[in-house]
Amino acid sequence: MEQAIKDLVFRLTNCQGIGNIGILRILKFILEKEYIDFTKEELIRLGAITKYRENFIHSWDQWAGAGEQLLRFQQQHQFLTILDRQFPANLKEIYNCPAILFYRGDLELLTKKSLSFVGARNASPYGFQVVREFIPTLVAEEIVIVSGLAKGIDSSCHEATIKNGGQTIGVIGTGLDQCYPAETAFLHNKIAKEHLLLSEYPNGTKPKRHHFPMRNRIIAGLSSGTCLIEASKKSGSLITAQAAMEYGREVFAVPGNIFLPHSEGSHSLISEGATCAFSPQDILNQINFFY
Repeated sequence: MEQAIKDLVFRLTNCQGIGNIGILRILKFILEKEYIDFTKEELIRLGAITKYRENFIHSWDQWAGAGEQLLRFQQQHQFLTILDRQFPANLKEIYNCPAILFYRGDLELLTKKSLSFVGARNASPYGFQVVREFIPTLVAEEIVIVSGLAKGIDSSCHEATIKNGGQTIGVIGTGLDQCYPAETAFLHNKIAKEHLLLSEYPNGTKPKRHHFPMRNRIIAGLSSGTCLIEASKKSGSLITAQAAMEYGREVFAVPGNIFLPHSEGSHSLISEGATCAFSPQDILNQINFFY
């Protein structure tokens, strides 16, 4: 039954018209009833598929007639479903937890203490200096650094972790075979080979605007805490840190120049209750890791 569940989740993930919440509803039913032999109409009912019903029917039927093609495509992926033992328990706690996680690299990193870092894409020299000061101390404590492989603070955190002999997890908003932005390709491939790369999207999935807020909830949910280094007041990085706060995780923000827009997000977060991190020791003194 375990393999049948994985096959079903993979197929649903590759269907149009059903989102992650719909797949989670179906998985909840499977857990409760220990039943998986669904008709198409049962899937539509259980997944509460209404608005995009015809899209789902079309893509479900399309895959039904391409069984070998679907199997070959599935064999190109390594993935966990939320029902797998290795799926990170802390991620299951968040709203709209991903039903599936595609991965490349070392799954053991999911069992270690971790801290997420987010920040500005167009970071200032100050922001990069903070990364250079904070990351080595945290790596020395064997903390896995999680970030989103975006330009700026994200990539800088990954690079500083690797440079200092640490381990890092990259969470992306495309298929694992896509490098976005293109300038992170070397880092993307290195993380996939030597660390851990995660996505909830199958191979071939191109970057779309709505993928990145979805990606951000995984970054926030995966770790015991999140640290914000530079962000404007309406940035995705700030939203990620606020999500971590909603999930009950420890949240840290590095203060900056009060006259710069880059600092507004961090200062706003501090006013909302985030711990002001003047040094990496402030993080180590405050955080309680689960792993």
